[in-house]
Amino acid sequence: MTGCAGFIGSTLVDRLLSEGHEVAGYDNFSTGHEAFLEQALSHRRFRLIRGDVLDAEDLRTAIRNSEFVFHLAANADVRSGTERPRRDLEQNTIATFNVLEAMRANDVRRIAFSSTGSIYGEPSVFPTPEDAPFPVQTSLYGASKLAGEGLIQAYCEGFGFQGYLFRFVSILGERYTHGHVVDFVASLRRNPHELRVLGNGQQRKSYLYVQDCIDAMIVAIKKADAKVNIFNLGTDQWCRVDDSLDWICQHLGVSPVRSYSGGARGWIGDSPFIYLDCSRIRMLGWRPALSIRESVIRTVQYLQTHPWVLEARA
Repeated sequence: MTGCAGFIGSTLVDRLLSEGHEVAGYDNFSTGHEAFLEQALSHRRFRLIRGDVLDAEDLRTAIRNSEFVFHLAANADVRSGTERPRRDLEQNTIATFNVLEAMRANDVRRIAFSSTGSIYGEPSVFPTPEDAPFPVQTSLYGASKLAGEGLIQAYCEGFGFQGYLFRFVSILGERYTHGHVVDFVASLRRNPHELRVLGNGQQRKSYLYVQDCIDAMIVAIKKADAKVNIFNLGTDQWCRVDDSLDWICQHLGVSPVRSYSGGARGWIGDSPFIYLDCSRIRMLGWRPALSIRESVIRTVQYLQTHPWVLEARA
């Protein structure tokens, strides 16, 4: 698994180990945390490999003797795309090519890929299904992930691979380290009286609890058997940024004065409405256990009890 020390990756590592699998985790710890692997590192069926997905030779060695690859390593900082455009190309697209080539060299044919709902840009259909027509790409992050999807699909066709492409909404929960919830909590921790909000607060977003996300991935891998399997992963809900901020403030017991900037989009590539049609994964019997509100509160509680996450981010 690439990105094994990240938010989603480390949570998936724990789940796979609990189900009896042997897991080799690969991470360069540029954004991941060894603390997230504390449980896994004590497990006899887990092996940690420190390495970078841009090191093609090292990656080929790491993947040797694997049966299935979860490729979760990526640059997920959508907002910095226009400041450092090459980072999305290297860490999301070239890295995916390196993973596929390492798999081909070792005759490993099955891959799960963490894609994103951002590939839909600003769609005209809501909720947005997997077969929606793609509009103009609005973020370098989304474009780089879409390129990764295309590579995987081409390897499935050209080299007999089987791919599972998961288009996530924003994921929340324990070990969450980046995104607007952690931004708000960190800001309110510094100053509970004032809060700066990127955008107008009316952006409509969908979120999914990390354990629900992993449940969906495992269900899809066990039950879907096409050459290329594409799934939106999200809830059947959305909320406004201001709604999530209300829940956070209520939980923390603060009432900051809010200031807004950026209009309908907080940054270049910020979609004002993300709401995915997840009926395809639901047809396999999956249902999320937590609502968006419950996911937000669960995340805030984790950040309160693990303040080092906020400090490490700063």
